[in-house]
Amino acid sequence: MTPLIECVPNFSEGREQRTLSALADALAGVSGAHLLDVHADPWHHRAVFTVAGDPHAVAEAVFRSVAVAVQEIDLRQHRGVHPRMGAADVVPFVPLDRVSMRQCVEIAQTFAAHVGASLELPVFLYARAARVPERASLPALRRPEFEGLTRLVGAEGAWAPDFGPPRLHPTAGATAVGARGLLVAYNIDLDTEDVSVARAIAREIRTSSGGLPAVQARGFATGRGAQVSMNLLDIDVTPPATVFSAVQEGARAHGVPVRRSEIVGLVPERALPPDAERCLKLDQPVESRILERRLEAVGVKSVE
Repeated sequence: MTPLIECVPNFSEGREQRTLSALADALAGVSGAHLLDVHADPWHHRAVFTVAGDPHAVAEAVFRSVAVAVQEIDLRQHRGVHPRMGAADVVPFVPLDRVSMRQCVEIAQTFAAHVGASLELPVFLYARAARVPERASLPALRRPEFEGLTRLVGAEGAWAPDFGPPRLHPTAGATAVGARGLLVAYNIDLDTEDVSVARAIAREIRTSSGGLPAVQARGFATGRGAQVSMNLLDIDVTPPATVFSAVQEGARAHGVPVRRSEIVGLVPERALPPDAERCLKLDQPVESRILERRLEAVGVKSVE
């Protein structure tokens, strides 16, 4: 059987269809790599693509998409609610089948070196691929954002990239490349415009504040109202249903109902409860969010 990995590149573009199509074409243009899903959000001004397949094919397809991002996205003109450090903001490689985490770390390192040398883009290794312990956390690495990194990269030794030039790209910023396990990107919209409520709930539930384990959370103001936006880092420890209940309870304490929730990208089937559309107030058909179904649809072995 062929080794199988997933990559979920996040790009700082959620509005310009021409650019989104060019990114999708690059990801779908390599034999052995399968573009499974595209999620673009104009308020976050961000797009999340899911591609899976043979490791070499996936790495080549994602490299081509990063090249498109460097060419097409100018962060000097970019404003969205989601923090970002680069046009190709984050590139995580995920082992699915017959590939170890150690191998995904090696793929990430080889990919990062290629991007740094070929595209003149500074690259920081994060998560399981991090060489500097402080860079393992993506939120900490990205905290200065593009504008802050413009002053830091090249000026402070602590911000020397792992690969690429010792300076920020003037329009494309920097890229975080890593290896990690499966996670769920999950957003819950509240029935209020008051973003302070979403931020308060995010503080209550995220791990760094003493909340739920393996949860990163922030509160944002979007065109749909206040939103609690989360990464669930270990779905077997804290699945979406647990987070939904915690957010709903926190919202109720503020006198605010939950309006809807959405999954960004794809998730393993085991992450979702029965009757997920009703239980989680999902605004998407649940079958469209399941990773195994998308892999089966393109003729790739499903995740065990």
